[in-house]
Amino acid sequence: MNAENPWVTHSTRTVYENPWIRVSESQVTNPSGGPGIYGVVHFRNRAIGVLPIDDEGHTWLVGQYRYTLGTYEWEIPEGGCPDGESALDAAKRELREETGLIATHYRILLDDLALSNSVSDERATIFVATGLTQTEAEPEETEDLRLRRLPLGEAIAMVRRGVITDSISVIALLAMAVEDADGLMARESTLAT
Repeated sequence: MNAENPWVTHSTRTVYENPWIRVSESQVTNPSGGPGIYGVVHFRNRAIGVLPIDDEGHTWLVGQYRYTLGTYEWEIPEGGCPDGESALDAAKRELREETGLIATHYRILLDDLALSNSVSDERATIFVATGLTQTEAEPEETEDLRLRRLPLGEAIAMVRRGVITDSISVIALLAMAVEDADGLMARESTLAT
């Protein structure tokens, strides 16, 4: 495996930017030696996902219309972590804003995920939040949210049926399904010995 960069960048210019993203276009020589262009979407915030799980094994999904897709989507609570804020503080803030939940325990489920690495540098961290207390949600002005509390297994089944398609939500829920399966297999192997 060749780990060295086979691309040669000759110049890069910003073609668009706003408070959330910057789009750049580079003049390049591609890996075959030909000329080309490469566009990159740079995200100003790190993506944060939070999978809340209560003592009864239920989770919360956030429903909202996603302008980019033109569809209504169910997702785990998510948001952005700007430079200068810790991923944990962003997770706490997003969970409270979107659901009104406050958790006493957080753990990283997955870290430094590349969400769309062919055109974007967006990275994500996903937390599991437990020890939940319900307060009032405080969504941002751009968010018109609905909340849904349901068994974790039902949310995982929604991924398998293609109802939940958001990448952070899919990754988080399937990772929990794997953890649950690994835990079950470990318990079964302990019982078998």
